[in-house]
Amino acid sequence: MFKNRTSFLFSILTLLLLLSILLNISFGQVAIPFKEIFKSIFGSSASKETWDYIIINYRLPKAITAILVGISLSISGLLMQTFFRNPLAGPFVLGLSSGSSLGVAFVVLGSSFLPLFLTDFLLSSHGIILASCAGSFLVLLLIFIVSKYLRDVMSILIVGLMFSSFTSAIVSILTYFSTAAQLQKFTFWSMGSLGNLTWGNLTFLTVVISIGLIISISSLKSLDALLLGENYAKSMGLNFKRFKNTIIISTSLLTGSITAFVGPIAFIGLAVPHLAKLLFQTSNHRILFAGTLLIGAIIMLLCDSISQLPGMDFTLPINAITSLVGAPIVIWLIIKKKNLI
Repeated sequence: MFKNRTSFLFSILTLLLLLSILLNISFGQVAIPFKEIFKSIFGSSASKETWDYIIINYRLPKAITAILVGISLSISGLLMQTFFRNPLAGPFVLGLSSGSSLGVAFVVLGSSFLPLFLTDFLLSSHGIILASCAGSFLVLLLIFIVSKYLRDVMSILIVGLMFSSFTSAIVSILTYFSTAAQLQKFTFWSMGSLGNLTWGNLTFLTVVISIGLIISISSLKSLDALLLGENYAKSMGLNFKRFKNTIIISTSLLTGSITAFVGPIAFIGLAVPHLAKLLFQTSNHRILFAGTLLIGAIIMLLCDSISQLPGMDFTLPINAITSLVGAPIVIWLIIKKKNLI
């Protein structure tokens, strides 16, 4: 009975994912019929040349980006919530997002202090991605160094939060001395954007995320054991130090790469794992992993579709939409089920 219900849910989620992809590509300032989308993607050309250009060069890459973002942040949230045994832990609790923000802030807000020959490159999209990756990697390196001296999982959580506070303080100082133009550029980055990635960027991002997912899959059995307590997991033969490093590396790859390419995206990683647990009613991480992956992709696609509804001459910030959707979900889950884990 349970297997039949789980298979049915996965079938429904797969259909919803396909429908969400079609809706996402169809919606926008120029509405494109579903049959024209199939024509453009699967070989033949659409009825209008402009539709072909919009689909292949803009909307299809953006839809794939939304799927990658939803998958990465949702899986990161699942890993963090189980690892820290904290229902409010999200993909950014290690401070990686704050590290990325710090790297971008140094480049954007501190551009007036940079050598003139470096400014043009660092303020380009590639320069901002590089700065974001560097900031995230720096925080990751510090976490690895500190975690060697910490045995308690909660201590790692606290250290991650302290890194976030420290980097946020530096960003605030840089903000205070910045010009209006610099503040505007940094604000736009912090709102998140799914539409700026080229096919080359997407290829690189897909490879990094695939590595992160493969690493996280290897830890699913250990996550099941950890639900019964750290001591029980160790008694079952779990090498906790290696497991801890595996979780940190996989989360860093998933979260750090997404933040670098699209900016910080709120609430997806926090809300989606709880939705998966509520829907599948299991603690088996193999099922939760697949369910979280599908739900995360669907919600991110729907959020992006809402941000670009037909008839609108502008696109709303994706971070605002995910917060509007995610915050009520988390509140509803807390009211409905006091113990989320």
